[in-house]
Amino acid sequence: FDLITNQKISLIIIIFVQSSLNSNQGESISQVFTFHSAMFAVLLFVLLFLAIIYFKLVVPFFYWQRRDIFYVKPWTRFRKVFLGKESFAEAVIAAYNEHPDKRYYGSYQFLQPSLFVRDLDLIKSITVKDFEHFTDHSAFTNEKTDPILGLNLFSLKGQKWREMRSTLSPAFTGSKMRAMFTLIAQTAENFTQHFLGQGESVVQVEMKDICTKFTNDVIANCAFGIECDSLLNPGNEFYKMGTLVSKPTPWRLLKSLLYGFFPKIFEFFRIPALPSTISDFFLRIIKDAITIREKQGILRPDMIHLLLEARKGRLKHDQIEPNSLDTGFATVQESPIGKNENSLNITDELITAQALVFFIAGFTTSSSLMSFLAYELVVNPEIQKNLQKEIDLVMEERISYEQVLKMKFLDQVVSEALRKYPPGYVLNRICVKDYVIRPKQEGEKVAIIEKGCLVAIPVIALHYSPEFFPEPEKFIPDRFSDENKGKILPGSYIPFGIGPRNCIGSRFALLEIKVLLINLLTKFDLVPVEKTVIPLKFAKTLGLDAKGGIWVGLKRRKL
Repeated sequence: FDLITNQKISLIIIIFVQSSLNSNQGESISQVFTFHSAMFAVLLFVLLFLAIIYFKLVVPFFYWQRRDIFYVKPWTRFRKVFLGKESFAEAVIAAYNEHPDKRYYGSYQFLQPSLFVRDLDLIKSITVKDFEHFTDHSAFTNEKTDPILGLNLFSLKGQKWREMRSTLSPAFTGSKMRAMFTLIAQTAENFTQHFLGQGESVVQVEMKDICTKFTNDVIANCAFGIECDSLLNPGNEFYKMGTLVSKPTPWRLLKSLLYGFFPKIFEFFRIPALPSTISDFFLRIIKDAITIREKQGILRPDMIHLLLEARKGRLKHDQIEPNSLDTGFATVQESPIGKNENSLNITDELITAQALVFFIAGFTTSSSLMSFLAYELVVNPEIQKNLQKEIDLVMEERISYEQVLKMKFLDQVVSEALRKYPPGYVLNRICVKDYVIRPKQEGEKVAIIEKGCLVAIPVIALHYSPEFFPEPEKFIPDRFSDENKGKILPGSYIPFGIGPRNCIGSRFALLEIKVLLINLLTKFDLVPVEKTVIPLKFAKTLGLDAKGGIWVGLKRRKL
């Protein structure tokens, strides 16, 4: 393309016009003019198309070279993931291990330059110390393309995100989780009774399937105030919507891929990430629930109630008591940003957006973690027995919130599962104002990360690094015992993210997982069956999934 100079473009046009005149000598002047105008328009279109290809597909791939920052070839990782045998999670680990001598290096996310960061100190600087330079996420939707989903906490940017974070933050504190515990515990008990009622000594199940039904019922109950039984009635509207959202259809994968390459086109034509039927369904559910509650004075300890309290200005942060128990080692702490006062106008649409993203995140990520955890207990029966011993010691007719939080080995098991299978296995941030990385190692230069550049933080690669976790492929809950957890380097274990934009729902997710595990292991042993795939392999999906599923036998315990 660089060979086409102004003189050569002029020469092409002259030759083109001359040849056209020679071939149309007998035509009228108007016909010749029309023909030449059409041909000239075609030529301009071709040149414009070539210019777009050049500036959008070629120029970006010289981004890091022009800035004299070491980088990997643009299509290398993309080709290995989409045309090879690597899963996305494995690609992140491979990218981390590829250049062990680099603190960071240039990479690409689709067509957008992305800085791949390996160094713990730099990760902490970007996400915590210098957070003001990296306040935003890269999201697959925004308010322009999706008026409902684009309002959710994950997608919002800048000041709007700050206001929403500080509004929602009090809804996920310890006292609010204690209030929701009853709803979660009841759902888990019904879930377990379903399999007890089948009367078989060993019930064969695919864990992702049944755990998805459980998380669907929990979130329908806790976020929308609707009771479901997706095991007994998988045709309920909530479960249908959940599978519609999470099912990786070829069209949705292609749509995500195209959005990654051409986000501006999606914004210009306002192409939503989800079909409008999904957003309309949840908006209707929320509006109906709010109307009924306000008319009948119904109070229920769920997300709608908490957000309505926030609308009235009555939702406040807990006063932290000394020596108070938290939901576990992996629980993230709220930053000062989440504790700021604000006067955000909370509309029905805003409530729907938060409940919807809460539903989407919980439907897929929590169920995946539960499935992987079940697999580890199947292939590590001694760990399962030790966990059951702890549960049996404290289990009464019904477990209490405080008893769940006191189970230390249970927390170790869940923490180790989050190490091996972090739901957000790679984090991203957008540089919102230029950032300078000072040289630290020999051969490094001052690097300026410009506004608009992405930053990728390889969570799963840190969790699998022998430098931080010896024998990373092994499932070793003792890494998180009282004696050992103090040895874990800050920033090396971040299953729920790090900094002010960490996962606001970590307490809820941990509580949900622990309550289900307690109920299942009280009544069943988890055993391998003929369909159990050992060793487990990651599937080639955007999320963390197991190839071939995770098949487990629920064997009734003899107590």
